[in-house]
Amino acid sequence: MTDKNQNPEEEPRVTDKRRIDPETGEVRQPEATAGSEAEASGPSAQDDAAEQAASDDELTVDDILAAADDETLGDDEADAENVREAELLSDLKRVNAEYANYRRRTEGNREVEKERATGNVLNALLPVLDDLDLAEKHGDLEGDSAFSQIASKLRLSVERLGLAKFGAEGDAFDHNQHEAIFQQPSQDVETETIVDVVQTGYFVGDTLLRAAKVVVAVPAE
Repeated sequence: MTDKNQNPEEEPRVTDKRRIDPETGEVRQPEATAGSEAEASGPSAQDDAAEQAASDDELTVDDILAAADDETLGDDEADAENVREAELLSDLKRVNAEYANYRRRTEGNREVEKERATGNVLNALLPVLDDLDLAEKHGDLEGDSAFSQIASKLRLSVERLGLAKFGAEGDAFDHNQHEAIFQQPSQDVETETIVDVVQTGYFVGDTLLRAAKVVVAVPAE
């Protein structure tokens, strides 16, 4: 096969690139120059230009695979970002839960410590309260004497600190709160019942500060 450029019979092609038209003397426009070049190039040049344009518009297999890889890479990056956001959100929820638990434990420990400290102070005052109970049984707190007023103020003060007394005649006996120092059979009771309080029991909040010492009547057999 003989190349066209090597054909001796083919006339040489000349491209007129002059910007001044020799016939009119006017300046040629770029479109006109391009047209002249295309016309001067002949059918073969036009075919080559068309083939070049077609090849520029045609996508190769490598181009398609490269585009697919770029799209896959973009999806992977988006998935990784979503996973990272989910992990950060999970960590934030966990930290918030741990802080809430820590705060509850701290508040609970604070209340327990407060009751313990208050209980230590009140426990030191229990002998004084016992003396007031004995004085009341003997009638020493009757009337509006100075002693009775002091006793009332002291009892009111310890109540404000959370001290609550328990144990009274006629109450049902509770092994968790009462200490039976004596038991006596009785036909008048069907269950174990307190008939006398030797020493009053006290609570500080929900904490048992001291059990009540009582005499208990039990059903007679």
